[in-house]
Amino acid sequence: MALWHTGAMNAIRTARERARAELTLEIKREARRQLAEVGSAQLSLRSVARALGMASSAIYRYFPSRDELLTALILDAYNALGDAAEKADRPEAAPRERWMLVCAAVREWAMAHPHEYALLYGTPVPGYKAPAETLDPGTRIVRRCAEILLAGRPLRPAFPGPLEAELDGQMRAVAEAAGLDLRPEEITRLLMAWSQLFGLVGFELFGQFANSADPAGPFFRHATAQMADFLGLRRPRPLSAGG
Repeated sequence: MALWHTGAMNAIRTARERARAELTLEIKREARRQLAEVGSAQLSLRSVARALGMASSAIYRYFPSRDELLTALILDAYNALGDAAEKADRPEAAPRERWMLVCAAVREWAMAHPHEYALLYGTPVPGYKAPAETLDPGTRIVRRCAEILLAGRPLRPAFPGPLEAELDGQMRAVAEAAGLDLRPEEITRLLMAWSQLFGLVGFELFGQFANSADPAGPFFRHATAQMADFLGLRRPRPLSAGG
């Protein structure tokens, strides 16, 4: 009898956990839909609950506040973007090719998920402060790019001149905090290219290239290739006339 009781309780617990997980996914799905309609600043738990036919009080058992719902959406988006970039990367390829593959994957994901990209890299949500738990998924792409730089050593051209003392200290702190085996000047290069990559994607996504580099695909490929040069990732050597 005791074994039956334990098994029954476990089955009930499993069913409840499954139902909770399914409803949590449904809440996040509806929240993402509303992001597209009203933007992250106007997202509210009450409006999500109303759309799902839930009592307003019930949704708070899943997400105690709007900020916790936003954090869940941000974590999902960071991880989806990181998954896309890591899936596109081919560690056996030349470092320069890997960089281009990762950049293309970031752009492709952003074009397919514009509202989630805007949640990550668009206008900050008033009053919202991302918790520390978003740091690791939020740096997946830059850590993958750091791996590519390591694989591309020695990087060329050499970074010109020593860094300003304050910047050198900042970059050493970044390397230590992120566990990156890169020199301060290499991290500086990486952060410059990283910010330019997301700037390119943001400009295209939010229509800033209209009447200039539109469609932006050729410009994006050219710019990311120039960034690879800046990072010091060597171009493949041309085949000799005899081979």
